[in-house]
Amino acid sequence: MSTIDSTDTSTTDAAIDDHIIRMDSTTGGKPAPKVSKKGPKYRRLSDGSANEGTDTPTSQHMDSPSTSQCSPSGSSTTSMGYTTHRRPVSSIEVDMTDRHMKSFPGNDSLDGNECTRRRLSSTTRAPVGPEASVRFCGDVHCVATPAEVGSLDLLSQKYESLDYDQIENQLFLEERKGQTAYGRVRRTEWLRWITIFFIGLLTALTACVIVAAVEVLSHVKYQLLQGMVDKCSRSDKNYCILIPYGLWLAMNAVPVAVGSMLVTFMAPIAAGSGIPVIKCYLNGIKVPEVVRIKTYVAKLVGVILSVVGGLACGKEGPMIHCGSVIAAGISQGKSTTFRKDFKIMQEFREDREKRDFVSAGAAAGVAAAFGAPVGGVLFSLEEGASFWNQTLTWRIFFCSMVSTFTLNLILSAYHNHPGQLSYAGLLNFGQFTERDFSYNFAELPLYMAMGAFGGLMGAAYNYMNYKLTVFRIRYLHHPVLKVIEAVVVAMATATIGFLMIVYINDCHVTVKENTVEYPIRYRCQEGEYSVMGALWFNTPEASLRNLFHNIEGTWRPASLAVFVVIYYLLSCWTYGLSISSGLFIPALLVGAAWGRLVGIGLTAIFPGQEWVSPGKFALIGAAANLGGIVRMTISLTVILIEATGNLTFGLPIMITLITAKWVGDQFTEGIYDIHIQLSSIPFLNWEPPFGASNIYASEVMSSPVTTFRTTEKVGVIIDTLESQSHNGFPVVDTNTGGCGNDSGLTFSAGMNDMNQSYSIDYGHETTFGRFRGLVLRWQLIVMLKERLFNEYEQDWHSYNLQTFRNAYPRYETIEAVVKGITDEERDYTIDIRPVMNPSAYAVQHTASLTRIFRLFRAIGLRHLHQ
Repeated sequence: MSTIDSTDTSTTDAAIDDHIIRMDSTTGGKPAPKVSKKGPKYRRLSDGSANEGTDTPTSQHMDSPSTSQCSPSGSSTTSMGYTTHRRPVSSIEVDMTDRHMKSFPGNDSLDGNECTRRRLSSTTRAPVGPEASVRFCGDVHCVATPAEVGSLDLLSQKYESLDYDQIENQLFLEERKGQTAYGRVRRTEWLRWITIFFIGLLTALTACVIVAAVEVLSHVKYQLLQGMVDKCSRSDKNYCILIPYGLWLAMNAVPVAVGSMLVTFMAPIAAGSGIPVIKCYLNGIKVPEVVRIKTYVAKLVGVILSVVGGLACGKEGPMIHCGSVIAAGISQGKSTTFRKDFKIMQEFREDREKRDFVSAGAAAGVAAAFGAPVGGVLFSLEEGASFWNQTLTWRIFFCSMVSTFTLNLILSAYHNHPGQLSYAGLLNFGQFTERDFSYNFAELPLYMAMGAFGGLMGAAYNYMNYKLTVFRIRYLHHPVLKVIEAVVVAMATATIGFLMIVYINDCHVTVKENTVEYPIRYRCQEGEYSVMGALWFNTPEASLRNLFHNIEGTWRPASLAVFVVIYYLLSCWTYGLSISSGLFIPALLVGAAWGRLVGIGLTAIFPGQEWVSPGKFALIGAAANLGGIVRMTISLTVILIEATGNLTFGLPIMITLITAKWVGDQFTEGIYDIHIQLSSIPFLNWEPPFGASNIYASEVMSSPVTTFRTTEKVGVIIDTLESQSHNGFPVVDTNTGGCGNDSGLTFSAGMNDMNQSYSIDYGHETTFGRFRGLVLRWQLIVMLKERLFNEYEQDWHSYNLQTFRNAYPRYETIEAVVKGITDEERDYTIDIRPVMNPSAYAVQHTASLTRIFRLFRAIGLRHLHQ
C-alpha cells in the first residue's frame, strides 16, 4: 500500500526544490533509475514461501495493498496488477511542489556539485524540520546543507492541502438518492447564481468605500500641505518650509503606523497585495487565515491608510484579496468568527465549492479595481484558478459584470451624475485622444524594444525585492520591527519628496490642458507651479493620469529621470512591508515616467511627427514596466485595453507585454512567484519538474504505511491521530478470500444496514488486507466529537452528511476532542465505511512522477494511492 499526499507538508521530512520526497524503501522487481541496494527488512510469509526470492517486508499493524483483485486460485490478493505476497509493501507520500528553477543566486540549475551527495536509502533519512533542504540532482537524490530562512530552497511544513476532490462516500450517495435530481439541481444552481451576484455586489461596495475614503482623506492632507507650502513661498523666513515638512512627516507616519499595526498584530496574512496567497489558495493550499473576516478588515483599512500615508503603492491589488474574502465568507452561510450559522448555503460547505466562489471574488476584485470585467475573468484564469471549467467561466463573468455595473452606478451618484455609467474602476487612466492611439508598422520594433527594457527593469526590480525580502525575513521578523520599518519608509518617502520639491526647481506655466489638483508655487513665479510638487502632492493614480495626458513640455527630461530612479527604488522598498498595499500603480507610474522620457526623446529626434505622442509612449512604458514585474500577458493586455477604452491599441500592448515577459523570464520569475517561494509555500505549478519522468512511484515512498480497518477501535483511532500528522488514511479489511468486488458498502440499504459492524480480529496478521477506501483526518475527528460509536447507534439517528458540513471549515484538534472521551469509550468501535471514499484514485507502482504530477494538477487531488 502506498499513499501520495499532495502538499501535506506537515508530514514531509525534506524540502526539495522540485518536490518534497520522503524515501524509506524501494520496491523489488521493478527496474528503475539508480536506487539504493539497501532495502527494508523482510520476513517470510507464514507458509514459508519466498515467491521468487522476494519476501514480504515488515510493516506496522495495518499495512495493506491498494485496490485488490482475486488471483485465479483465490489464495492471495493482488494490488494494482501485482501480487501482494510478491512485493514489498511501502508507502509513498509526496508533496507535489514544483519549483521552476530560475537564475537566482543559490538557485541555479542543479547538478551534483551543488549539494553534498548522499544516497537516500531505506536507512537514510533526509533532514527533518523547517530548515531542511533536499535537491534532486540528476539520477541521484542529494541532501544539501540546511537551507537558511528566506531561501528559495525552503518549504514550510505548516501548510496543508485543501480537499478539492469530491468525496463520493456512502453518505453522499444516500443524500443524492433521497433528493429529486431536477429539483435539487435547479435549487442549487439558483442559489449558486444568487451567491455570485452578492459577491460582485459586495466587492463593488468595498471598492466604493476605498475610493471615497482615499479621496476624502487625501484631499484634506494635500490641501493642508499645499496651503502651508504656498504660505512659506511668500515668506522671507528660510525655516518656514520645515513646518510643512514636519507636518508631511507626521501625516505620512501616523496612518502608516496604524495600518501596519493593524496588519502586523491582527492579520499578518493581509500584508502586501494578497495576490500571491490567493493564488496559493486557488492552487489547493490551505493558507492560514487567508479568507478570514479579520483579514478583510485589516486589508480594507490598511490599504486606505497606506495610500493616504503616501507610500509608493496602490489600492488595486488588495481589492482582489478583499473580493476573495467576501466570496469565501458569504458562500458558506455562516461566520465562524462570530459563531453564527444562518443555516443557508450548506451545500457549498466544502473546499471544492468554496474554491470556485473565491475565483469569482478575485475576478470581481479586478473588475472593480480597473473597470475591466473581461480582464477580471482572464486574470482569475491566468493568475488565480488552477482548476477551471466552462460553467465556472460564465459564473465568474457574471460576477465581474455585476461588480463593474454596481461600482459605476454608485460612483456616478457619488460624483453627482447619477445614472451615468461611464465611470471606470478604482484606477482611471483618463481620456486618451485619437492621436495617442495612432500607430504604424514601423513603430512595432520600438514597442518591442520598450518591452525588452521593461523586462530588464522588472527583472532588476524583482531581484532587489527578493534580496530585500530575504533580509526582512532573517532580521526584521519581530512585529515591532515590522511596524518601525513601515514608518521609516513612510517618512523616507516624505523626505525624498520634500527634497525633490525644494532642490529641483522645475516650474511650468499653469494651463488648462494640465490637470493639477494641488499646484504649489514654491520657488516658482506667479502663474507657474512646481512640476515635482504636482507629482508628490497627489495620489499615485492622479500622478499617473498626469503623465499620460499632460501636454508636451510639462517635464524636463532631467527631472523626470530623477523621479524614475527615486520612485523605482521607493516602490521596491515599499513592496513587502507589513501593510496592505498594491504593486500595480507604482509599477505603472514608474513605467509611464520612463515611457514619457522616451516620448520626449523621440519628439526631439522627430519634431512635428504626428505619430510621436508622449502620452502614447507613457502608456507603453507603463505596460512594459508592469509586465516585466508581474509577468502577466493575456489578462494584463485586456485590463489595459478596457482601462484605456480603446481596442485598436491592443496589438502594441500585446507585443510589449509578451516581449517584457520573455526578457524578464530569462533572469527571474515574476514577483508573485518569488514571494510565494519566499513564503515557503508548496505551490504546484503547471508543469512537472525537470527529470520527473525518470522517477517512479515505487522510488518515492516511505514505510510503513498507516491504515485503519473498516471497523476500528476508538482508542486505535485516537492513538493514530495523536501520533501521526497525516490527513488521509487508507482503509482496509481482513477479507482475503473469495472473488468479486465486496466493498462492504450497500448503497441501497438504510443507515442501520450501513452501520453493521464487521467482526474484528486484532490479532497478528500475515497479510495486509484489501484496500477499501480512504478516510480523512477531519472525518475521523468529527466522528469522535459526535460520538458516532457503534455502541451508541441508537442515539444518532440524524447521522448524515450535514453532520460533517456543520463542522466545516474549522475542525477541532484531536487533543480537544480526546478530553471528552472516557477510557471505556476507547474500547468502543467506529464503522468507517459510511464516510470513507471507496473510489479513491490509485496508480501503478510503475507510474512516473510526471504522470503522478499531472494527475494531482489536473484533478486537484490531495491523496493518491499506489
